[in-house]
Amino acid sequence: MTSIPRLRAYDGPALLSYGFRPFFLLGAFYAGLAIWLWLPMSFGELSVATAFAPRDWHVHEMLYGYIAAAITGFLLTAIPNWTGRLPIQGAALLVLVAVWLAGRFAIAWSASLGWLPAAIVDVSFLALLAAAIAREIMAGRNWRNLKIVGLVGLLLAGNIAFHIEAYLHGAADYGIRIGVAVIVLLITVIGGRIIPSFTRNWLVRENPGRLPATFARFDVVVIAASVAALALWVSFPDSPWTGSTLMIAGLLHVVRMARWAGDRTWRDRLVLVLHVGYVFVPLGFFLVGGAALRAVPFSAGLHAWMVGAAGLMTLAVMTRASLGHTGQPLVASAATQVLYGLAVIAACARIGAALVPQASEPLLWLSGLAWTGAFIGFAVVYGPALWGIKRTEN
Repeated sequence: MTSIPRLRAYDGPALLSYGFRPFFLLGAFYAGLAIWLWLPMSFGELSVATAFAPRDWHVHEMLYGYIAAAITGFLLTAIPNWTGRLPIQGAALLVLVAVWLAGRFAIAWSASLGWLPAAIVDVSFLALLAAAIAREIMAGRNWRNLKIVGLVGLLLAGNIAFHIEAYLHGAADYGIRIGVAVIVLLITVIGGRIIPSFTRNWLVRENPGRLPATFARFDVVVIAASVAALALWVSFPDSPWTGSTLMIAGLLHVVRMARWAGDRTWRDRLVLVLHVGYVFVPLGFFLVGGAALRAVPFSAGLHAWMVGAAGLMTLAVMTRASLGHTGQPLVASAATQVLYGLAVIAACARIGAALVPQASEPLLWLSGLAWTGAFIGFAVVYGPALWGIKRTEN
């Protein structure tokens, strides 16, 4: 049987030849820019002409702006491998990019544009993405990955709820929790596939010995427990039952990680960083569970999941995919390792700012500057390769 080519004949800009290129580059730049703006906004020194309250603008643009872009870049790159179909590129990819960009501008100027037109523009992106990946998965008869379409659909529902809540009540709560829960589940599902797989591949080649456990019934139990705990959290965030269930899910994630042999990967930073990023998943379950039990501030767990797990995991995937798909060795250079270090600092400082209120201001600035450095740094270091200009690293 003739193998299916990875790319169709294409002579347009390299930036539009594969989904990871524009969405990783623009998403990373926006992640850094949005936090750079948020720092003075949070202290009342800057305002944006958005219909959202300042906190909601910040949360929305991280959840449904940056992270949605990173997820899109990953899915548009992974789905051709899952289905054997050709990737979305050229004009079709440009439409997705343009709609994502339009959403960022619409949210920023929604006070003038009006909340409903801004919402329609913004939610159109995830609707188009869900339709596109559903078409590809069904055309490729890759039925087992239809659950990814369902998770993107839930993210779309969370975004719609966010806009409606913000308009009716002046603040979004369910929309935030739905979005965060979906991101955590995506990391749980996708991370549970790629982390042990990449770890096994490297260990077999470079460090023979104990290998990570393959995906098994225990992983299904972890995912099911996570779904139950997060569903309770979305519906009843302050219930003691919710707190206890979140704690149990956190323990299951710890056991899951222990089965992946992450302690044996310290020599390969591209693999190690995936394990470090996943550490923040159980940490988030413990802290959000503690918040439900009124033991710690809610924002500590929220930022463990979003700055720690989502931030570090997306950065890890973006660097690895950018290297691999631009024909470069899968090796974390010194510059890449600095980006990882900055992301870890950003996560730890932001969690610390929630847990240590008396030091919150300097820790917030440290977290914001480290995050901005990590993601603007990614755009600078990897930008040339994503544009197709030259090699990312020497």
